[in-house]
Amino acid sequence: MKPTLFLLAAGMGSRYGGLKQLDGVGPNGETIMDYSIYDAIEAGFGKIVWVIRKDFEEQFRTQILSKYEGKVKCELCFQSIDALPEGFTCPEGRQKPWGTNHAVLMGKDVIKEPFCVINCDDFYNRDAFKVIGKFLAELPEDAKGQYSMVGFRVGNTLSENGTVSRGICSKDENGNLTTCVERTKIGKLDNGAVAFRADNKEDGEWITIDENTPVSMNMWGFTPDYFEYSEEYFKEFLSDPANIENLKSEFFIPLMVNKLINEGTATCKVLDTTSKWFGVTYAEDRPDTVARIASLVDDGTYPNKLF
Repeated sequence: MKPTLFLLAAGMGSRYGGLKQLDGVGPNGETIMDYSIYDAIEAGFGKIVWVIRKDFEEQFRTQILSKYEGKVKCELCFQSIDALPEGFTCPEGRQKPWGTNHAVLMGKDVIKEPFCVINCDDFYNRDAFKVIGKFLAELPEDAKGQYSMVGFRVGNTLSENGTVSRGICSKDENGNLTTCVERTKIGKLDNGAVAFRADNKEDGEWITIDENTPVSMNMWGFTPDYFEYSEEYFKEFLSDPANIENLKSEFFIPLMVNKLINEGTATCKVLDTTSKWFGVTYAEDRPDTVARIASLVDDGTYPNKLF
């Protein structure tokens, strides 16, 4: 069974100042996600699923889905802050989505095969899709709890224009993930060292890390049983008063993965890649991204027109 590519496209785009998922950066207006989808199809993926917000469905269908008609199977699902398990209600005043793993949960009714989760605004590069596509395609048909993630070197994933969010990872002697801690304020210090803010706070102490430390760029490989585990743990998450009272609390993918690997329910192989990341976390990142894609088109890595 061919794996599915699941793209997280419901983000608010607040730091970027617009719907960056729909921003054209290629020579013919291609988006970053177009290059991800092109690479995924080349790597053997058979279906594309997006999770988006309902309020930009029409624009998304017109601008994005229309170009893939007849080329690959496509489906949409939708994330909203009131999409909660039975018995739970959204706290008054909450405006922020519930996070990446809540977005993943929205795909449970349309994804029945091994799948890879990615962000829409990150350029992962072709080798990353090859290694995770191979892992997913080679899983036994009834595989459960055999997950994976592509590990990038943190020094290759930074923005020159501000801090970024990354899952800082460690692995055991078998290459399996042991911990993945979401750090939302990672950047370079004036002396060139890579560091993150303690407790993910704007004024937290800077803690330096090796630039080759593996990090998650939200490129995960799962089997469909992941949805069942996530549904149950999301109920626990919502039952914690600290998470309900904090109107910005988020149900991150690493939170779910950490629970499963720590209790022995699943393993998560850290897959090495030669790929280097770039993206548009900030509007100021866009010119460099456009230039780098143009270079990849010029050298023949990608055709001038993808679809």
